[in-house]
Amino acid sequence: MDHDLPVLSPEKTILTYRLAGVGSRAIAHVLDLLVLIALEIGTFFLAGLTAPILGPAAFQIILLLATSMVPFLYFILQESFWNGRTIGKAALGLRVRMIDGTAVTYAAALGRNLLRPADVLPGTYFVGLLAIFTTSRSQRLGDLVCGTVVVHERRPTPYFAPAPHVAGFHPLENRVGDLRGMTAEEYAALRKFCDRFPELHSVVQEKLIQEVFFPIAAKRGIPSAPNVHPIYLAEAAVMKYGREHGML
Repeated sequence: MDHDLPVLSPEKTILTYRLAGVGSRAIAHVLDLLVLIALEIGTFFLAGLTAPILGPAAFQIILLLATSMVPFLYFILQESFWNGRTIGKAALGLRVRMIDGTAVTYAAALGRNLLRPADVLPGTYFVGLLAIFTTSRSQRLGDLVCGTVVVHERRPTPYFAPAPHVAGFHPLENRVGDLRGMTAEEYAALRKFCDRFPELHSVVQEKLIQEVFFPIAAKRGIPSAPNVHPIYLAEAAVMKYGREHGML
């Protein structure tokens, strides 16, 4: 079953990642296997074309390398250089992360995939499958050893977007009043609040509205507006202050 992994961010807020269960991981793995089979067939075909030139000994070596190394390289290279994804994982919206929520490291991607045979060899298959069911973070053996988890991609909320800090005017700037008394520290706090807001759980969003935005709004005279969410007023304040101080 899918469940959540809470992670404490550097900003001391709790982010949650939805852990991938056996079903979604199995489908992603099947898709990867189909791609891998196509790669193997292509490799064999190219090896066959070069066999008359290289000779039977070289042909056998190529086949051996393709059979033994391509499956490992397929997973290792993609997860290392595609930020924890493979073609199958991307199709299912999955990603490998470190257990603390950070991006998977090259060493972890290498280790967890070198340990893949432990999950499929006779006598250990059910051990690897059982590990996903029984561990609190749905980790297979390679995940347990390397400190990784497989999670669903964080979907952006359709209601909010990060504050546009590049150029232009926010449509609500006329509602935030005179910000000449706002300090650089307050601006930095509001900007980080706006940038992080779409990624946070709704409970954390409400907490930060109460603890970050409302105190600054009260101090700087930013009035609430009917039917306008506080995040939009915060974005307007960030845009107005940033332009007035040459930060855009």
